[in-house]
Amino acid sequence: MRVLIVDDALFMRKVLRSILEDQGHEVVGEAGSSKEAVAQYPLLKPDVVTLDFTLPDLDGLKTLRLLRGYDPGVKAIMITAMSQGWMVKEARSLGAVDFIVKPFDPERVRLALVRAQGDGQ
Repeated sequence: MRVLIVDDALFMRKVLRSILEDQGHEVVGEAGSSKEAVAQYPLLKPDVVTLDFTLPDLDGLKTLRLLRGYDPGVKAIMITAMSQGWMVKEARSLGAVDFIVKPFDPERVRLALVRAQGDGQ
């Protein structure tokens, strides 16, 4: 799958990129903020976006809403350092296909991409 990684931490983007590429996915772009993600998404047209809940400008939920404005079928995998029920519920209501908790477990990342690939098919 073609993936856009959105996380404000460069180290986390590098770790996730390595995991995704090792699994045969193509990372088409990286963004460190909501503004960057929203600018890149329509240009890159990724199959899936990994989207951190905590970004420096807008949170991941608001970013997902903006991305839905470009593409109502956007496939987002939300990333968080801590799982909070209200965040998960809100993200699901916005169409998030799965969640990954930091630190990244390669098998959990793989399963999230499998879920995203099968979503809507």
